[in-house]
Amino acid sequence: MLRIAVPNKGSLSDPAVSMLREAGYRARRDGGRELVIRDEDHGIEFFYLRPRDIAVYVGAGTVDAGITGRDLLLDSDAAAVERMALGFGESTFRFAAPLGTAERIEDIAGRRVATSYDVLVGRHLAEHGVEASVVHLDGAVESSVELGVADLVADVVETGSTLRAAGLAVFGPPILVSEAVLIAPRDREIAPGLDVLERRLQGVLVAQRYVLMDFDIPADRVSAAVAVAPGFESPTISPLHDRDWAAVRVMVPRDRTNTVMDMLYDIGARAILVTSIHACRI
Repeated sequence: MLRIAVPNKGSLSDPAVSMLREAGYRARRDGGRELVIRDEDHGIEFFYLRPRDIAVYVGAGTVDAGITGRDLLLDSDAAAVERMALGFGESTFRFAAPLGTAERIEDIAGRRVATSYDVLVGRHLAEHGVEASVVHLDGAVESSVELGVADLVADVVETGSTLRAAGLAVFGPPILVSEAVLIAPRDREIAPGLDVLERRLQGVLVAQRYVLMDFDIPADRVSAAVAVAPGFESPTISPLHDRDWAAVRVMVPRDRTNTVMDMLYDIGARAILVTSIHACRI
């Protein structure tokens, strides 16, 4: 039975459970507290673990794969690798310091950096040839400067409001852009059945990002329509009863739906219909 680790709490937990449910698996109920869910029909078992521990379990081969954050994977230094990005839990990891005290990563040299991601930050500083003292804290790193524990911080930044409230400002390029990822052991063969899980998750991502668009268009303008909406691979073109017209079915990026509809209408398309995709295999 395939063994998969899933975040048991935090910002990654609910989206991970929803994605697995959309992929057709038996998953934890909303608000559920189960630690293990067995899906006998699909030969898979889900273990709900602390997000920060998941990469360690995967790297040790205790479970066959897991869902965690890219930042947590890299900070764990575990023998695990990213298999695919899952499109949720996006965050940016940045340095922040009191306003006017740092502008470049070189300005960190010789100073104290507070973070909950000391492995990740230490590696990033080493890659840039910067020597600094990394202070590990489990949370609320933005208070460390005011309390005199550190000179600056490295933390996940969403809106930056928490850092600004503490008198800190981000500087330099992002350390890391993170999101939820599916991971597997680095030095082991891929477990049987993991390819099916990956195809299902990929199908969920495609269904979330694309819609199905149908429209009629004069036959002599089909090429122009295909240039506007080339599809995931290639559109389906069917002749209509009136041979001067053709019916087209094509996948279109969801976030471009209205723009594509306007462009198609301008070149003569009519009866343009859009349908959500419930599930797919690409």
